[in-house]
Amino acid sequence: MASSNTVLMRLVASAYSIAQKAGMIVRRVIAEGDLGIVEKTCATDLQTKADRLAQMSICSSLARKFPKLTIIGEEDLPSEEVDQELIEDSQWEEILKQPCPSQYSAIKEEDLVVWVDPLDGTKEYTEGLLDNVTVLIGIAYEGKAIAGVINQPYYNYEAGPDAVLGRTIWGVLGLGAFGFQLKEVPAGKHIITTTRSHSNKLVTDCVAAMNPDAVLRVGGAGNKIIQLIEGKASAYVFASPGCKKWDTCAPEVILHAVGGKLTDIHGNVLQYHKDVKHMNSAGVLATLRNYDYYASRVPESIKNALVP
Repeated sequence: MASSNTVLMRLVASAYSIAQKAGMIVRRVIAEGDLGIVEKTCATDLQTKADRLAQMSICSSLARKFPKLTIIGEEDLPSEEVDQELIEDSQWEEILKQPCPSQYSAIKEEDLVVWVDPLDGTKEYTEGLLDNVTVLIGIAYEGKAIAGVINQPYYNYEAGPDAVLGRTIWGVLGLGAFGFQLKEVPAGKHIITTTRSHSNKLVTDCVAAMNPDAVLRVGGAGNKIIQLIEGKASAYVFASPGCKKWDTCAPEVILHAVGGKLTDIHGNVLQYHKDVKHMNSAGVLATLRNYDYYASRVPESIKNALVP
């Protein structure tokens, strides 16, 4: 079936263009100089003007084109009239040329749940660590993450003032993941990527149990999964509650589409039904390869401390 006739591929093509628009909004807010920072629950849980505008743009653009979708965004925003300049109507034509995997060709709009993180890595964004920042749009069907888009607004930002900023990665299970060069960490190297701003004893103990050669502490779940698929890290370990469904839905798809694996610390598959609790309360364990090696090293004491 031609993808242009399937709801899923039209949605992914729209999400690609919408994520690019959101990335432009994220860059514009910094360029204008007023981040409009508010604390949500604590000093490490922040929201900026970019989070708010990008979410309004993503959710309104999706809802206008696909009115029967369930859309769940990170930010709790009042419903208000959205400025027309925030709406993105276009679709990425290259995606519409791709075949829809047959198992998804008959999906209806109302069967899909979209999980939106308009700015993943907000704390790093406020501190100028711009390569940590991503825009995440994940698409789930029957509780499973099946398609996703990750925009990196500041990809290439250290290449100089004339560099073209930003890139968009996308993937669909059964089709593949696109927009990057897949690379693996050298065999035998154990490089762990973990949280930069949400650490605690459980996290550090679990990372230590992996006997790592190196530990990368960075912001953003989307950023960490990109490290896995680009050969910068071999495992993403976060043995703590704190990560939410909108953090993992899109990145999980990209990882799974290239043969990787993402679960909670117990090895359970994450669920993305519209009525599922938002918190990934048993943490995250993700790898591109050798998942079983890392899963086998998670201490029982840590598993006992984290209830799914």
